[in-house]
Amino acid sequence: MSAPTLTGSTRHRSAVGIPGPDGGWRDVELREPREWQPRPGGSTSRVCFAAAHVVADPRGENVPGAPAVVDWDATLAFRAHLFSHGFGVAEAMDTAQRNMGLDWPAVQELVRRSADQAREHGARIASGAGTDHATDLTSLADVRAAYLEQVAYVESCGSQVIVMASRHLAALARTPDDYLSVYDAVLGQVREPVVLHWLGEVFDPHLRGYWGSTDVDAATATFLDLVRAHADKVDGVKVSLLSAEHELGLRAALPAGVRLYTGDDFNYPELIRGDGTHHSDALLGAFAAIAPAASVALAALDEGDLATYDAEMAPTLPLSRHVFEAPTYHYKTGIAFLSWLSGHQPGFTMVGGLQSARSAVHLGRLFELANDARLLPDPDLAAHRLGVWLEGAGITR
Repeated sequence: MSAPTLTGSTRHRSAVGIPGPDGGWRDVELREPREWQPRPGGSTSRVCFAAAHVVADPRGENVPGAPAVVDWDATLAFRAHLFSHGFGVAEAMDTAQRNMGLDWPAVQELVRRSADQAREHGARIASGAGTDHATDLTSLADVRAAYLEQVAYVESCGSQVIVMASRHLAALARTPDDYLSVYDAVLGQVREPVVLHWLGEVFDPHLRGYWGSTDVDAATATFLDLVRAHADKVDGVKVSLLSAEHELGLRAALPAGVRLYTGDDFNYPELIRGDGTHHSDALLGAFAAIAPAASVALAALDEGDLATYDAEMAPTLPLSRHVFEAPTYHYKTGIAFLSWLSGHQPGFTMVGGLQSARSAVHLGRLFELANDARLLPDPDLAAHRLGVWLEGAGITR
């Protein structure tokens, strides 16, 4: 299937109706789109990855429990869009519906295709390796073997490895030492420095108590023990706990040379900006939605223009916080909806039928916030698609 092209709707609109939770409507004036210039070189002062979603084939049987059917042309075209704005791609992560519809055969093809594309663009790519392909794991040794299988595959594709949190390990581990023993084995085998990903339970309730404790301070101590023991094999850590306070403490405690890739979609502007002593790099699902604006902001940060950085990031934050509102693990639906509104994919369909995970009111507000941030490349097209979708959902004025 060919990647879609941007085409205008049949008539110009000055405003669009957005449904409210009380049964009413409000009119939103469409803003003129900005001419976002490509910046393929990326930031010189921060390392930034955008965690990208997959585009489902609208003709595929992408129903709950079925194997993923991916529109590869549109999926790769979206990654080219991210590369054009200077971002590396964090591939096959939570944003791509790992553990929520994207099965291992699809993950393998995704990593292979994306790694090939990244080489063509001279761009960075890092891909998730976990244990989600395995079934009936009953021991820590089984978990180690599953991790090593995925790590080997990602490395064979020429991608940097992101060691993802494992639901299997969370279910089987009983002590912090159980986690350390598994990760010691994995980090002892990797060829190049990896990114360690600590995904909090707000993103995946199955990961409650990761690192052996529900006490965040205790879990952090174990995590730091691991990083310090393997600092030469850890490029950075990506922590998704949505706590700026925790991130500030953690990044100050990391060994020299180990990056903190913020995964905080609620507080990323201030964390990336830094405090004059420390700053965070970034690996964010939010960047999939705000790539053009974030690219301009990062260019200003490179020049030391903090006022422009703040001004460019400010309109993106309400949008990101809405996308990631509770239940946070359904943020992927908003990412795909914005991609469709922006003309990056032919339909609002997701693997596993996950397009049903957010309400019409939520998605209408998402349109409004993207419009406020001037992130809709063709507002007429976006308004037309929103109207068609609302009508199909039975919501008419």
